[in-house]
Amino acid sequence: MTPLPLASASNAVLLDSNVVIWLSNNSSRLSAKVIYQLQTYPDVYVSAISALEISIKQSIGKLALAGSVSAMIRIKNLKELPVTVEHGEAVRLLPPFHRDPFDRLLLAQAQVEGLVLVTADRMFARYGVPVLMV
Repeated sequence: MTPLPLASASNAVLLDSNVVIWLSNNSSRLSAKVIYQLQTYPDVYVSAISALEISIKQSIGKLALAGSVSAMIRIKNLKELPVTVEHGEAVRLLPPFHRDPFDRLLLAQAQVEGLVLVTADRMFARYGVPVLMV
């Protein structure tokens, strides 16, 4: 596995799972302005944890998605963000504002990797992680 290049909050973003779904389905929840902003970042990451969360929702019938997350990543020229032990351990240090384990891991990944988190969840800003609200 190739290690991630060092990122800073000014040059890379991590998509929340909902944003991945909306991007995949070309949802109107993502405005033209947000799409343009995403295109200005050289590195747009989708976490493996988002793929897991989406797959679980698909398998229990809570979500219909046109195609797979991996296909969407390739088509839209996004980058995969694997989950590392360091990401898992960073969850322990997060305050308990958010109880969703998927969201907590996304927050930890954004902190560890220095990424801007693209989300509609206002709770994420409470963690001091740079956030781009959609």
